[in-house]
Amino acid sequence: MLTILGFAMIATFLVLIMMKKMSPIAALVLIPALFCVFVGKGAHLGDYVIDGVTSLAPTAAMLMFAIVYFGVMIDVGLFDPIVRGILKFCKADPMRIVVGTALLAAIVSLDGDGSTTFMITVSALYPLYKRLKMSLVVLTGVAAMANGVMNTLPWGGPTARAATALKLDASDIFVPMIPALAVGLLFVIGLSYVLGLRERKRLGVLTLDEVLVEEKETVLVGAGSGADAEDERLTGGSGASTGADASGPAAFAGSADEDDDFQGLDPHRDTLRPKLYWFNALLTVSLLTAMIMEWLPIPVLFLLGAALALSVNFPRIPDQKARIAAHADNVLNVSGMVFAAAVFTGVLQGTGMVDAMAKWMVDVIPQGMGPHMALVTGVLSLPLTYFMSNDGFYFGVLPVLAEAGAAHGVSPLEMARASLVGQPLHMSSPLVPAVYVLVGMAKVEFGDHTRFVVKWAALTCLVILGAGILFGII
Repeated sequence: MLTILGFAMIATFLVLIMMKKMSPIAALVLIPALFCVFVGKGAHLGDYVIDGVTSLAPTAAMLMFAIVYFGVMIDVGLFDPIVRGILKFCKADPMRIVVGTALLAAIVSLDGDGSTTFMITVSALYPLYKRLKMSLVVLTGVAAMANGVMNTLPWGGPTARAATALKLDASDIFVPMIPALAVGLLFVIGLSYVLGLRERKRLGVLTLDEVLVEEKETVLVGAGSGADAEDERLTGGSGASTGADASGPAAFAGSADEDDDFQGLDPHRDTLRPKLYWFNALLTVSLLTAMIMEWLPIPVLFLLGAALALSVNFPRIPDQKARIAAHADNVLNVSGMVFAAAVFTGVLQGTGMVDAMAKWMVDVIPQGMGPHMALVTGVLSLPLTYFMSNDGFYFGVLPVLAEAGAAHGVSPLEMARASLVGQPLHMSSPLVPAVYVLVGMAKVEFGDHTRFVVKWAALTCLVILGAGILFGII
């Protein structure tokens, strides 16, 4: 019964948000509360929610201060050279822009943190997508898939979890997987090329002058007019605005002068601090180094970093308050979503539904598939890492699958490598806090993102699995 109710709860949640019958926050809270009553454990709902909130509170704190930190770094111009380089490559060609999205997301993902990747990628490219009326779900989908492939880095989380769960060395798991993961990343770039060609066919290739002239007439938000019915539905349509918002990526939407090159950033914004550029660069490198080396907990690092960045770049208290207020919308949306997700995960784990679903999936594996448990694990990693947290999968399910594989001569290393296959899909799971940073900053409905990305992310996972089998890694 718990198994059925667990799958029913997840299915209900996905259907309602994809059909836009409920907002993600409301669905993450109300649906698990209702199913908790169905399970007969309504009296324990408070305990489950507190447990879930307690487990995700560090993540919420990290996201809050990370948004403030990177928001300040964007305000002061730290990423302007990177963005200008990308825009120089992309020009006004939708195909180049989508490929540039995949490349930027993959490069920034080297720090191992999905939230950081999404904040930098969306902040850099959102204005360009908006100006050219490109589909914003292409931006979120490509960024999520590229980050999902790179999330398998030893310091990214899943590899370390698999190594810990099976008592293996992380490098022994990851290094042999590099060829398969490289194929997966090349597939994402190739897919970006195809999606970019589709956007180019829909929009054409604009010259820089055309973009600037059109922007003077109106500032468009969303996919813009001229999109076909599917793209209009996926991006939530278009709306008019008299100016750019003061927060998030919209701060990049200031118009460029005709004499300037096409800019994704306003080169004349008041918050620029060119004299402090190298200080901010050194601070960011030091912060990412400390995060990778685990000198302090990540929430503490971003808390200290945000405080230092604000104090040095904006010594006056009114200016500090203005910067915090400018990014408050993103902070509230993301942290609210994380705490709502805590209700969902708390009920799933507290009621035992996660354990029941995992046991059921292991039990339904035919006995004859025993020698092929690595392949089975790779396939199962897609739905299981999507419907449950990485902790739940790697510490709860993988050891059981590895034990079954060992009985048929399948090595733990093969099982651990196969377990990484589902990460491109996992990064768009409603249980991953970073995805709410992605869709929130890109102003995309979570249901629209899910409808667009699931099929492509699942295909990316299967490509990695196929490459792993072909190369004899899995």
